Amino acid sequence: ATTTGGECAAREVCTYTYTYIYIYIHAYTRTRIRAYTMMTMAMAMRRSVVLKASDDEAGESTTTTTTTISDADLEKNLSKFAKKTATTFAPRSSTAKKNPAYKGSVLYTVFEVQAYAAIVVGGLLAFNVIAPSDEPSIARLMGMWSVWMFTVPSLRARDCDAKEKDALNLLFVAIPLVNVLIPFVWKSFAGVFSADVLLMAAVYAQKGVFAMPGASDDA
Repeated sequence: ATTTGGECAAREVCTYTYTYIYIYIHAYTRTRIRAYTMMTMAMAMRRSVVLKASDDEAGESTTTTTTTISDADLEKNLSKFAKKTATTFAPRSSTAKKNPAYKGSVLYTVFEVQAYAAIVVGGLLAFNVIAPSDEPSIARLMGMWSVWMFTVPSLRARDCDAKEKDALNLLFVAIPLVNVLIPFVWKSFAGVFSADVLLMAAVYAQKGVFAMPGASDDA
């Protein structure tokens, strides 16, 4: 059978039309698949960002908890540092085994008398009562440092309890700082000596050394 020119033209048109529809559908499908893929990736990225933000908030709360714990342990760490420093540089540690200066012994009493006598004599020197001088002198300087040089070491040489030991360790570290810093704002031997005595009383009170032995048991 022969085909006319009109039939050939119609067949070519149909072929071109089918080809165009196929290309359009194929391109449309690829576009939708690509759009769906991009949408899925965007949702995944959004989810990861949300999870990361949640992890950051959890990390911040963990950091806050850690900071709180560190603040609670600050006093304990400070006591350890003071103990290590005092044990290294002080003339004698009060935690030595078989300390002969146990409570009730003569040596224990000697150390206590020496410690408190150093406060009295040091105060008289710092206040310019003994060996008075119109100028700064070695006597007044020794009076200013008497709490650190004589009182604290004498008390530490005894076999004292854990609270007093901790207080004396802190004083052994803190008093030199006070004696060096105060003269920058107040050049007074008597003033520095008074600050040392007040600091000693404050640390003893904060550590509970002045508390009655039966007070904690009754509580």
